[in-house]
Amino acid sequence: MSFLTPTCRRLVAAAIPLAMLSLGACGDAQTDSVQVGYRGTAMEQNYDHGDLKAKFAQVKIPTALPPAGESPPGPLPWQNVQVLNDISVGEFNRTMVAMSTWVAGTGNCAYCHNIANLASDTLPNGKPLYTKLVARRMLQMTRQINGQYSQHVKNTGVTCYTCHMGKPLPNGLWFYSSQTDYLRHYLDRDGARVVTQQVTPTNMNRSSVKQTEWTYALMMSQSRSLGVNCTYCHNSRQFASWKEAPPARVTAYHGILMLRDVNQNYLSPLQPVYPAVRLGAQGDAPKAQCVTCHNGAYKPLYGAQMVKDYPALWGRADWNGVPFQGLGMPADTATAATDSTAKLATPALPLVKASSSAAPATGAASVGTGNMNRP
Repeated sequence: MSFLTPTCRRLVAAAIPLAMLSLGACGDAQTDSVQVGYRGTAMEQNYDHGDLKAKFAQVKIPTALPPAGESPPGPLPWQNVQVLNDISVGEFNRTMVAMSTWVAGTGNCAYCHNIANLASDTLPNGKPLYTKLVARRMLQMTRQINGQYSQHVKNTGVTCYTCHMGKPLPNGLWFYSSQTDYLRHYLDRDGARVVTQQVTPTNMNRSSVKQTEWTYALMMSQSRSLGVNCTYCHNSRQFASWKEAPPARVTAYHGILMLRDVNQNYLSPLQPVYPAVRLGAQGDAPKAQCVTCHNGAYKPLYGAQMVKDYPALWGRADWNGVPFQGLGMPADTATAATDSTAKLATPALPLVKASSSAAPATGAASVGTGNMNRP
């Protein structure tokens, strides 16, 4: 700085510490970098607490209604109750009020019911009351998710609000089209295909370029849906290895199994119930994907545990993973309360149930096989 005048040099010398302090302030002290894998492999996730706080503030979590109190389940005084017939009258009433707010946003019973005849499944003009038929099936689906997919939803669980957030239609619903082939195959019909790692040539798993594009598109869709990057579920040193992957990959695996079950056995079969305005261009029913629940958050509603306040939606006898046979119902009668929509016509594509909900194997045995139902 010899070319500067003494006065300029003093000003520069005084400005440098201030600049360093300013830069230090710019380095967000509220950002955490969490290591999720081996050092030196870029296995980390960055969390901006200020950003998360702002996003969480935008999520309006409804206040839980007052508990119904201790009372034995059923029998209910109403007719044509096909799902929530294993809970008390008080719990039934508060669940109905909560659902109307979660889905319709107004607490309006008429959104799903014929007010002139609450037991009826049709409107006063005789047309099917499709919102009630769909809601009935969605109740069964919610119980299925909370009861059978705890390895994905953990102890957070889901309610109607998880997807609907006070709106009649959830975000991220998709239909069959050339733009959703990767969802059609991997979240609705087939298992993701993984290229074999055997040294010798083999025909056991011949993946096409198109299938590779579908797999990549599915991974990118999941990443955007959760607001995370690849290393949230994968080890960047060895993407194919389950043994070296973060635990989130197993959670995502069960999420894919859950979505296939939901789309194949709950959403697609409702196609005959929906009016034409609710169907896709090819006449298929709306289906779910990761963003439908996550809405860009690594945990839906940023982990808000709403379902703990509504035992009618648990799908299991308590919140400790005990299999659910119907609250207070004998095992042989728990399946008697079936929904009429369960007998609807099959969807356009053949249903292929998930082969297993067991956790994937670890190590080398988990890769190098043929058509694998794994992400």
